[in-house]
Amino acid sequence: MENILVVDDENELRSTLVEVLTREGLAVQEAANADQALTMLKSTPFHLILLDMVMPGTDGMSAIPLIRKQAPRTRIIIMTAFASVQNAVQALQQGADDYIVKPFKIEALMLAVRRNLQKARFLEGEAVELDGIFNGLANALRRQILLVLERQGQSRFMDLVRLLEVEDHTKVNFHLKVLREAGFIEHGQDKTYTLTAAGHRAAGCLSFISGSINP
Repeated sequence: MENILVVDDENELRSTLVEVLTREGLAVQEAANADQALTMLKSTPFHLILLDMVMPGTDGMSAIPLIRKQAPRTRIIIMTAFASVQNAVQALQQGADDYIVKPFKIEALMLAVRRNLQKARFLEGEAVELDGIFNGLANALRRQILLVLERQGQSRFMDLVRLLEVEDHTKVNFHLKVLREAGFIEHGQDKTYTLTAAGHRAAGCLSFISGSINP
């Protein structure tokens, strides 16, 4: 279950947010100010922090780099008044991940929360460790294998060799082994290679990057 921290000095708003998020099945804790939140971060990991911009003591803007130092992978959504939208842009430059403008509708809040929790799951690497990701994508042929399997859905070894247009079969076999160990592909009982969920994410990233470089 994702763990969320709501940081706001307005008691009524903070209580409402805690109630709404809890009703959505999320584990929620609250802090009345940024200093209390920073203390809580020392002992409790959070996937997401909803952080008010204007608070007594350490304000939201000052708290962002401090949170980043303690919890670099925690997603931060800034809550800011309409008149302070320009400050929200500055907050993003400081390291916040998203912002929502007060007063906001619950639907808009939950959309932002779900979007950022999804990104948090990806960054956590549910199925693949970070070292495995770098190792899996470090070689051009391995990247090509992922893209071919993304297009084909599944492929037997010799069909894959033909599609890759590689004469050295042992080289392809070696890189397939690396990709299996990294958690990107599976070799089924029917002797076909397919992408895992992590492999699909990696191939999607590769396709996006390739499209950005070659529009």
